[in-house]
Amino acid sequence: MAHSKEMTRIGVIGAGPSGMSLLYHLAKMELEGKHIPDVVCYEKQPECGGLWNFDWRTGVDEHGEPIHGSMYRHLWTNGPKECLEFPDYTFDKHFGKAIPSFPTRKVVLDYMNGRWKTVDARRFFRVNTNVQKVIYNPKENNFTVWARDQVEDKDLPLETFSHIIVSTGHFSVPNMPYFKGVETFPGRVLHSHDFRDARDFKGKRLLVIGSSYSAEDISLHCVKFGAKSIVCSTRSGPMGFKWPVQIQERPLLERIEGQMVYFNDGSSTEVDTIIYCTGYKHSFRFLPDNLRLKTENSLYPPNLYKGIIWIKSGNNKLMYIGMQDQYYTMTMFDAQSFWACRVILGETILPEKETMEADIARWIQKLENATSTVQEIDFQTEYVMDLCHDSGYEHNLDVKDMFNHWEETKIENITTYRDHVYKSKFTGTVSCKHHKPFMAALDDRYEDL
Repeated sequence: MAHSKEMTRIGVIGAGPSGMSLLYHLAKMELEGKHIPDVVCYEKQPECGGLWNFDWRTGVDEHGEPIHGSMYRHLWTNGPKECLEFPDYTFDKHFGKAIPSFPTRKVVLDYMNGRWKTVDARRFFRVNTNVQKVIYNPKENNFTVWARDQVEDKDLPLETFSHIIVSTGHFSVPNMPYFKGVETFPGRVLHSHDFRDARDFKGKRLLVIGSSYSAEDISLHCVKFGAKSIVCSTRSGPMGFKWPVQIQERPLLERIEGQMVYFNDGSSTEVDTIIYCTGYKHSFRFLPDNLRLKTENSLYPPNLYKGIIWIKSGNNKLMYIGMQDQYYTMTMFDAQSFWACRVILGETILPEKETMEADIARWIQKLENATSTVQEIDFQTEYVMDLCHDSGYEHNLDVKDMFNHWEETKIENITTYRDHVYKSKFTGTVSCKHHKPFMAALDDRYEDL
């Protein structure tokens, strides 16, 4: 596929970690002397950082838009920072000292902002700007974007782009399954998307529905801050952790009668609050059907070549960054963004559509053969390394051994896995221990490293 001589102009939707990685690499390439296209990044929040920004509100914002973020107070990373460390901007470089392997949200956001500032990646984006609609124009082989300035409450002039990068994330639109009787429950019912502070549930008896990362983490945080008891209801079987005495597991919820909740095994209990930790839906309302990714949460979503290029429409110029279910996070987004930049600049040439379809099918078959956590980690490691090899990304991002150890420590004791320390792959620095064990550390201030 020959590199197009047409005008290249990039529209990026979303300035979270995925979108900012793409902006970072473009800015870095420009500093290295390369000519880069005109770039506009639309961000509907007042700041970059995506879900890592804490918004105390739930429901809608001051502009009538749904609150994007699902971040809650006192969040610590649930994976070692050494597994998300940028090779060209290490934690050592940013902080100038060793810090714990499981930092709080504020520490991670500060670290990411430090990297983006090194190349002034912020100059590309427009905050408080909400993309309303994107269409592909086949005759012109480009895209038209409708956007709205939320502060001024006005539509912006239409803009045209040769490429569109969708980096809006997929942890914003809650999946809320129905359970018989939930509408009559007298207590509070919420989704983890609207969970903000575990202290709200001190002394409460909770039902947590789900077996995802949010279910395990919210359960631990609520116990940490004084919840009386928690029952975790799971569809796919027990999570298999060594829980504190306040937490127990039950099979899937069957029905609700008053404050009594009944499970598929015939057991029941009384609760004060129900928290849905049932995941999120991929939602791209600004895209028409022919451009819209439709998928369950997956390590390899369909119809995306290299997990990035949308092959159903858009002449390979619509790209999605960060849409996978994740073990790898920041570094995977970084590898995807670098690969996407190389394609846009014509330095990586795409094969014919049939070859791309066959490659997608090959990866999906690999994923179907991955039936354990270890195999899933191996799968995503192979995917990330494939991107690096294909694009010439110069760093080795393989941290599967750390991920496997992390998973082992969680199984050993879910309350203590964050007390472990890890060694940076890129500097060799061993992290320091936090001055308090995780279950006793109640301060989320940036200074409380």
